Amino acid sequence: MSSGEPRSPACHHPVKPFAELLDRLLHTPQRNVKVALIQDYFRTVPDPDRGWGLGALTGALSFAQAKPGLIRELVAARTDPVLFGWSYDFVGDLAETAALIWPEPRSEPGANGAWPGLAEVVTTLGTARKSELPGIVAGWLDTLDATGRWALLKLVTGGLRVGASARLAKLALAEHGQQDPAAIEEVWHGLAPPYTALFAWLEGRGERPAAGAAPVFRPLMLAHPLEGPDVGRVAAELDRYLAEWKWDGIRVQIAATPGGVRLYSRTGDDISAAFPELAQSVAFEAVLDGELLVKRAGEVASFNDLQQRLNRKAITARLLEAFPAFVHLYDILFDGEEDLRPLPFALRRARLEAFFARQRPARMDVSPLVEVAGLDDLERLRGGVRGTPIEGLMLKRKDSPYLAGRPKGLWWKWKRDAHRLDVVLMYAQRGHGKRSSFYSDFTFGAWREGPHGPELVPVGKAYSGYTDEELLRLDRWIRDHTTRRYGPVREVTPALVLEVAFDSVHPSTRHKSGVAMRFPRIHRIRWDKPAAEADRLEALEAMIG
Repeated sequence: MSSGEPRSPACHHPVKPFAELLDRLLHTPQRNVKVALIQDYFRTVPDPDRGWGLGALTGALSFAQAKPGLIRELVAARTDPVLFGWSYDFVGDLAETAALIWPEPRSEPGANGAWPGLAEVVTTLGTARKSELPGIVAGWLDTLDATGRWALLKLVTGGLRVGASARLAKLALAEHGQQDPAAIEEVWHGLAPPYTALFAWLEGRGERPAAGAAPVFRPLMLAHPLEGPDVGRVAAELDRYLAEWKWDGIRVQIAATPGGVRLYSRTGDDISAAFPELAQSVAFEAVLDGELLVKRAGEVASFNDLQQRLNRKAITARLLEAFPAFVHLYDILFDGEEDLRPLPFALRRARLEAFFARQRPARMDVSPLVEVAGLDDLERLRGGVRGTPIEGLMLKRKDSPYLAGRPKGLWWKWKRDAHRLDVVLMYAQRGHGKRSSFYSDFTFGAWREGPHGPELVPVGKAYSGYTDEELLRLDRWIRDHTTRRYGPVREVTPALVLEVAFDSVHPSTRHKSGVAMRFPRIHRIRWDKPAAEADRLEALEAMIG
């Protein structure tokens, strides 16, 4: 699609193109088609509405006064509250339920007001007093059709959940302006909705927005899983690779410029506020790639400890002391203003080691290389990390430049084998987006000895690992075996065994069982296995590393 001046939308309702975009994204599984849909939205919708739509897709919009409770109160006032409760229990998604149950606009000409524009909605939600919001939102809902109401409520409550990530929206931007996605990332953090300067640049009507001295995010280089025939091929040419440990933390980028310091996640989210001790310890100018961990007394702690610091709105002195952050450095992208990404990995590694020897940054070190002699050595090392904060091995081609994305054949990750356990399904909950009509989030338990004999205790939750056909069968089984309801959650007869796979298990005071699984997913549905033969909690406790 060619860029240029955006055409006026065919529809005269300003918010309707955004509603139609969300609806089509929700029902489109193909990634490339999603990108094309978003790109077409940018091409056909004028400023500033398309910029506000971009802000919604990338999570850049939030409205402090608009809460889900407001929507529940509005719907309860316009409909039968009991019917709404039953409907919400069945549908499982607040925006979808409210949009469908809200009374339709009157059919007489002129009886309803004009549809609001997207810019009007965003501006009003950001400036209106809390006491004014119920009347404003109800007035909008009265003018819209079901799809428009659903899109509006998704925008109001946040969390679109339509299968389109911020990364996908940025890829659509790059294609819209025929730019490299990395160029979008490099200016992104200096911009804010409605992004008029960004669109002007992409369409040749303005200069590229200046990143200035602000620390910007550069897309990370990622590894492919090493599996199947690739194992033998890589092992046969190990002399072309350098090996290092794959640590069980989260990948981060430290960007330090004269304009400040930022800590970015692998998706480009700014997580600096959650780890102030890292930002405060930086006294250099560079862009570094590494793994964020918790480290005490020289020992790397489990991922469970790192989770205590993630997604926190407030960081207390107790958290800083109990879960001190640390970064194992993997790579260096910039040394000062010098871009090192075109250099081969072996040279970048040497530059990283020289940088570290010169700067000695606090709360960081260089992740060590691992000597490997052949496939047997690789398998021994990979299998020997069970019970440690290491997930496996990384193999990186010595001649690989630092390329954004996941170019195959340059970097490989070979993770240790997953644990497996037979557990019993206890609860099921509605999913989101396309799965909002199905019970697709599953809580499962293991047996332990209780005061009155064997009892199940919850040990984890999974929402992936099954096919669409299996989901349909699971959903029917849950409906037929429900014993109690708790809002959108159903308790079921303890009769279905799931074989779950997970990366590791750690002690946890937050869980009734005393343990927490890392990345649990359904490996197999054991329709044939009696629930009494599922594993006991002691088997899970024995796997604690």
